[in-house]
Amino acid sequence: MNEFSISEANRKELLKIARASVEEYLKTGNVPTARASNPELAREAAVFVTLTERGKLRGCIGTTVPREPLYRAVAGMAIAAATKDSRFNPVTIGELKDIRFEISVLSPMMPVKIADEIKQNHHGVLIRQGSRSGLFLPQVWEHFKTKEDFLGELCWQKAGIEPTAWQDKDTELSVFTVVAFEE
Repeated sequence: MNEFSISEANRKELLKIARASVEEYLKTGNVPTARASNPELAREAAVFVTLTERGKLRGCIGTTVPREPLYRAVAGMAIAAATKDSRFNPVTIGELKDIRFEISVLSPMMPVKIADEIKQNHHGVLIRQGSRSGLFLPQVWEHFKTKEDFLGELCWQKAGIEPTAWQDKDTELSVFTVVAFEE
């Protein structure tokens, strides 16, 4: 799996874009036009944006497939995390001061044949069985002691399939890494 990185200056720029995009959208209802000329920000990338409020999850939405330039993906996923995560009510402008943004830029997905190929505390995992799928970012490992618990919860909570489905030969597993940074 190829390693990749994002400069510190561009990390700060992406966090500014995320916050400014959500703020503009909450104030006006308009999706702002983010701009970036830096080649690192203009490359296509898959990204997740996670919002926390006082240390608790407040929204998380992303994509596993690169579809647009990184800076635009961050703006769009930040707005979606704030307003479209069905687990939460939309963020209000009054809450925004207490919201912290985390951005996870995903490496390309790499299929694995067996769970032994998954590196605990390193890989994010995408699981797919039929039309059902679910994803945990690598940061989610901190909530689990074992790989089995991580994969079982991924199946059950995120994909809505049996907790042991990760062991089924017809279940597809893919891994990825992230460059993650936060305010």
